Amino acid sequence: MTERLIVAYGVLTTPGRNRLRGLALLGVPATWMLAFLLLPMLVLVAMAFVQRSADGEVVWSFSLLNFQRLAGFGTFAWTGDYLRILGRSAVMATITTALCVAAAYPLAFFVAARSARSRYLWLALVIIPFCTNLIIRTYAWMLILSNQLPPARLAQFLGLVPPDTALYPGIGAVYLGMVTSSLPFTMLPLYTNVERLDWSIVEAASDLYAGRVRTFFHGILPQTLPGLMAALILTFIPALGAFVVPDLLGGARTWLVGNLIQQQFGASRDWPFGAAISLGLMALSLAGLFFMKRRGWESELT
Repeated sequence: MTERLIVAYGVLTTPGRNRLRGLALLGVPATWMLAFLLLPMLVLVAMAFVQRSADGEVVWSFSLLNFQRLAGFGTFAWTGDYLRILGRSAVMATITTALCVAAAYPLAFFVAARSARSRYLWLALVIIPFCTNLIIRTYAWMLILSNQLPPARLAQFLGLVPPDTALYPGIGAVYLGMVTSSLPFTMLPLYTNVERLDWSIVEAASDLYAGRVRTFFHGILPQTLPGLMAALILTFIPALGAFVVPDLLGGARTWLVGNLIQQQFGASRDWPFGAAISLGLMALSLAGLFFMKRRGWESELT
């Protein structure tokens, strides 16, 4: 019995050939995901449960010692150093995200209020820094914050820092570098919603004698909530695992979990412990995503 013929995407074919065509199209992205996402993830998970020998070699003896060490239970006594690093990373990522959102909302409204011709110029100015490598941008901040340039000279004159002292390393320089590197990730998703804002709702809130704060929370925030959720995710996750900016602008004073992972896979050559920390970072990221999603659902329901 001959198989019936169908027309799929303008081509006369059979259902069997059409299924094979679909599987072939899915095969390339599926293979890519398997090779560069799933398999490395499985290797990382397996690596987190093995041990490291005294000479730095990986010993395939499975245990939970790496996670116990991450929780602070070492050879001699309990210490909370690693948990403090994880907590500091979560706090700094949260503050960085909050600062980016506070700066991105006015910037998004400013760009959306420009004319159609100049709007793309302003968007290009926001995106252009990403044409430069993050390390180069961080070194540029190191130069700007050095002790010989006006920002440091002004801080020295006001007595904020000792004479001939740069504005880095320090927590302020780290926040400055992280906010400037993450701001476009926050602004662009918000801009897509601000550009399509229904101003009749805002005008209705104003006609009902709502103040600026209530107008924002009842007329603007619900309309920009999808972009805000995307901005929070795109800002929080990279900030949580950042290590270039804290390493260059914070030095040894500001160690985050990204720096800890980099050290384990670099100088220390403790790959199993680095893998365990990486899984801890993933768990922390998923917890943050779950919290943001729950807050997003609650906001939509209310």
